[in-house]
Amino acid sequence: MSPGPVSAARAVVLAASLWLVAAPAAAQQDVPKIGYVNTERILRDATPAKQAQQKLEVEFSKRDKELQELAGRLKQINEKIEKDGAVMGESDRVRRQREFADLEKDFQRKQREFREDLNQRRNEELAQVVEKANKVIRQIAEQEKFDFILQEAVFASPRVDITEKVIKALGSSK
Repeated sequence: MSPGPVSAARAVVLAASLWLVAAPAAAQQDVPKIGYVNTERILRDATPAKQAQQKLEVEFSKRDKELQELAGRLKQINEKIEKDGAVMGESDRVRRQREFADLEKDFQRKQREFREDLNQRRNEELAQVVEKANKVIRQIAEQEKFDFILQEAVFASPRVDITEKVIKALGSSK
């Protein structure tokens, strides 16, 4: 017996129904799992980043103090020149202005060297923090089967933001 028009229509409806049930499940398997990490927040809030900042403060505190003292001396000399300049002898005023100019050049040189050294050391320390963070991010990606983890995004939903997990993992790892 050949299938009639009613049973052919029934077969089409049954096939369509099965497809509608199976299609969402298949589509979900094809959607990549994406995560987002806020690098700026990691470099600010993660334990290794805070430790690096403290290390730099200790390392550069002596030079910073010396610069502050030198700036104070410059200010005193300048105030003395402004206050007593009118009553000073010409040679005394010229000597003090020359002393001020030499000290100011020394101050600017030391300040520039300080900033350059500090920036270089900060970049070295932060590179180590980024390296540690990247290892933790890879571990999380493998454990939770992420397909992508982005570090730069115009927008990221809190649903895909794994920054807090990374910060916690960095805090617990030594």
